[in-house]
Formats: sequence, structure tokens, C-alpha cells
Amino acid sequence: MGRIRLHVALDCSAYSLETFILDNIEPGATIATDAWQAYNIIDKERYGRDATNQSQSGNRDSLYGVHLVTTLIKRLIRGTFHGRFEPKYLQNYLDEYVFRFNRRKSANIGKKFMRIVQQVIRSRQITWRTIQWDMDPISESFIVT
Repeated sequence: MGRIRLHVALDCSAYSLETFILDNIEPGATIATDAWQAYNIIDKERYGRDATNQSQSGNRDSLYGVHLVTTLIKRLIRGTFHGRFEPKYLQNYLDEYVFRFNRRKSANIGKKFMRIVQQVIRSRQITWRTIQWDMDPISESFIVT
């Protein structure tokens, strides 16, 4: 498996899928999908499509990588966050997972550190005044909102 990209979709409409595809996949690439009809919006002149009907494919899992990443993310949410997290931070959690996954085989630790510094510099600046502290009565710890 190569690199991954993840984005929280507001809905499962063809428009949301098309937006993600146009923003993240280069023309000429072949997109592996299941047989769901929302993928029919894929421009056949710009992209190839390898559609697999999972219910008819028998034991062969042609979307193994997708299922593996999905399972690992579920494990992250259930294990690290114990199933509790603020939905507004979901994209941040996915971004961190993507960063770690895409650099899992990197042999040069210096490059990893350099990429972290680059992303911090590009990220939105948060000042102390923009952070509000609230006490969580259940865990008696502070929550940043």
C-alpha cells in the first residue's frame, strides 16, 4: 500500500465524492471503488474506474487496503479515545493518522521532524485568547473548546 488521504465527508452524495476526487486524485489515475451508484459521477474521460461488487466477488477482497485503513482508524478511536471524541476534531485526528501512516516506512527521522515543523508553520495560528477552558464534571479534567 502506498500513501493515503482522508477527509471527513458531510454526506455520502455524489457531489461530496466528486469534490474529494477532483481535489486529491490526478487525472489519468484509476480509481478502485465498490459498485455503489454514487461513484457513477466519476468522469470517465479523466479517470479510470475499477468497480468491484463486493457481494459478488466471493472471498477476494479487492478493496483490502481501504478496509484495513478503516479498521485501523476504528481501533484508534476505540482504543486511544475510548470511543469518545469531539466530532469537530475528527479531521484533525484523521490528519494525524494520515501523517503517521504515510511515513510509517520512512527511514530518515530527520525528514519526519522537518515535515512536522513545516506543517506547524503552515497551520492556523491559535492564540491563548481563542482557547476557552471548561471543566468536564465527569472526568474532572479540562476540555479545550
